[in-house]
Amino acid sequence: MKTPRRKFLRLMAGAAALPLLPRAASADAYPTRPVRIIVGYPAGIAPDIFSRIAAQGLSERLGQQFIVENRPGANSNVATELVVRATPDGYTLLTMTATNAINATLYEGHLNFDLLRDLAPVGGLMRSASVIQVTPSLPVKTLAEFIAYAKANPGKLNYASAGSGSATNVAGELFRLMTGIDLVHIAYHSNYLPDLMSGQVQASFSPVAQSIEFIKAGKLRPLAVTSEKRLDALPDVPAANEIVPGYEAYVWDALGGPANTPADVIDKINKALNDALGTPAMKARYAELGAEPFIVTPAEFGKFLVAETKKWGDVIRAAHIHAE
Repeated sequence: MKTPRRKFLRLMAGAAALPLLPRAASADAYPTRPVRIIVGYPAGIAPDIFSRIAAQGLSERLGQQFIVENRPGANSNVATELVVRATPDGYTLLTMTATNAINATLYEGHLNFDLLRDLAPVGGLMRSASVIQVTPSLPVKTLAEFIAYAKANPGKLNYASAGSGSATNVAGELFRLMTGIDLVHIAYHSNYLPDLMSGQVQASFSPVAQSIEFIKAGKLRPLAVTSEKRLDALPDVPAANEIVPGYEAYVWDALGGPANTPADVIDKINKALNDALGTPAMKARYAELGAEPFIVTPAEFGKFLVAETKKWGDVIRAAHIHAE
């Protein structure tokens, strides 16, 4: 006959095991309701476009709607903080960009979160090179000629960017630091390409997807792409590192979630995401947009994020870039 104490201990052991069951079951069943992907930018620009492409692929593979929600503000920090504070259950994700890695240093001491501590890497969305391009009226046709012209005319050439601390700014500052040329930075808060085409500014370090149609129309002159190798989309344009060894700069989009999101939920999203990105149709669609699928595991994306944060942090400090 069981003693009351033994019976009590057995009941308590059974009760202690119960909380584990729903978590395991929920991970297997995930998702059981719609999932939000928070984008810190307005609709219609690259992070929004690639998030919607990914959302469709995830919805098809995981059987629930992945819904893109635009929350622009504070250089994407509003969206980031919203996700950092969300319940870590896989139902709120963040579209991360190179700007997140830049902001970690640009706004150091002024953020209510720590990027590497408070966000869990989920997977990649896209990577895209930028193009170093000039107004057609500038008397240079190659990157080597551009560097020589800038050295012969210190402080007389300028380049446009999407704002202080933007990906287009830090790419330009990295190039300036590596070549020793004196370029003047002009920060825009709107589309700067019309001024570049007209010659009001002389150069830019812009995403290929943003510029390729103007390049094909002869309205902008490409000197180099910032990827490791030449691009199929611009096969006659050299990689910058052919002239400036080691120079490389990408814009990228990826997915993250709140820290402490269950690893099995993250893995499930990652596998579905990579499956979608790996299809021939998706690769072709990305190529049309001047980008490539960014297929990585959560661990690989985590290492990439650490490296990007350090790389651009070093540039921001060396170039004395400050948030506007």
